[in-house]
Amino acid sequence: MTPWLHIIGIGEDGLDGLTPATRAVLAAAEIIIGGDRHHDLSGNASATRVAWPSPFDALIDVLQSYKGKRVVVLATGDPLWYSVGARIGREIDPKEITYHPQLSAFQLAAARMGWSMADVETLTVHGRPVEQMIAFIQPAQRLLILTTGAQTPAQIAQFLTERGFGRSRMTVLAAMGGDNEQRFEGEAATWDHTVPAFNTLAVECIAAADAALLPRVPGLADDLFAHDGTMTKREVRAATLAKLMPMRGALLWDIGTGCGSVAVEWMRAARYARAIGIEPRADRRIMAAANALALGVPKLELIEGNVPGALTGLDTPDAIFIGGGLSRETFEAAWAALRPLGRLVANAVTLESEAILVELHKEFGGDLVKIQINRAEPVGPRTGWRPSMPVTQWSLIKR
Repeated sequence: MTPWLHIIGIGEDGLDGLTPATRAVLAAAEIIIGGDRHHDLSGNASATRVAWPSPFDALIDVLQSYKGKRVVVLATGDPLWYSVGARIGREIDPKEITYHPQLSAFQLAAARMGWSMADVETLTVHGRPVEQMIAFIQPAQRLLILTTGAQTPAQIAQFLTERGFGRSRMTVLAAMGGDNEQRFEGEAATWDHTVPAFNTLAVECIAAADAALLPRVPGLADDLFAHDGTMTKREVRAATLAKLMPMRGALLWDIGTGCGSVAVEWMRAARYARAIGIEPRADRRIMAAANALALGVPKLELIEGNVPGALTGLDTPDAIFIGGGLSRETFEAAWAALRPLGRLVANAVTLESEAILVELHKEFGGDLVKIQINRAEPVGPRTGWRPSMPVTQWSLIKR
């Protein structure tokens, strides 16, 4: 199959940054699609110029309408790194596409900063909730972030400062590789620069002695979550997530999500992990949404409903946690929906729920354990162990 679609990465140096072969493809194009900036950078080719469609979701249909012509899509930098090329490649057979990568903004920013690409986290909040970067705020971590506009660095500076990382060094790089390249530097706590809308942000996270430590390993402190007292507590939550096994891009159903602690930690634990929280109470869905935003996973999806009925029509899960609404009917509906090699974990604190898990364990196997946590607390002038309610946990993998 001969490719008819060429996706060309272009930088601030325009045609000068393209290889001779890529320039020849551009010169021979009949249709060139891109943003105003891309068209300005790509010279005076005689092709018909087409702007990004509105809405942008119409792009694939627009491209398919030109099939049979010599079509070029212009993108910034590397078309397959947080760029439109990946989106197109999911919808159009990659055999029909030729990619022409240019240096990405990440590579240029790393070179300007003198940072090793292997030792930094590369993120994008371009056209996405800025809160996504909160989960990556860690002591001594270096971040390269594609921003969503001129206001983004100030927003990120606020996130850093609120979490005790106000001394973090921030560098905004704009128009990298072009004649008008700019650089702005400062600390998060005192950031006051006005920067161009199209920019890349480099952050070197520096923690104060009282900084919030929010590792991506499950087991965040309970008081980091807004809750009404009914939640999967820290140690049990860590054990639960270990059995659920968060993986890149995987989807969790959190049945009876409550304040969302399990779903939030699932999403924090693996890149692009998704979660759907099913919760009948509006007040708890509000808490879950607030927790997801504060802890850097604003894409947590929350739906109202009672199980098992609310499970109908949801995307197929890779893992399921039943923290509330446990019944045999709920298990059967969840188990039927779970992918092969999917993980299911159910926790119970009442004798009635425990009895259900014991019967299911006899029939389906898996691991059945009882978790008991004791905390040291004051007993008058001394200290003693205060037990929490034991949790019976059943887990299994769908084979």
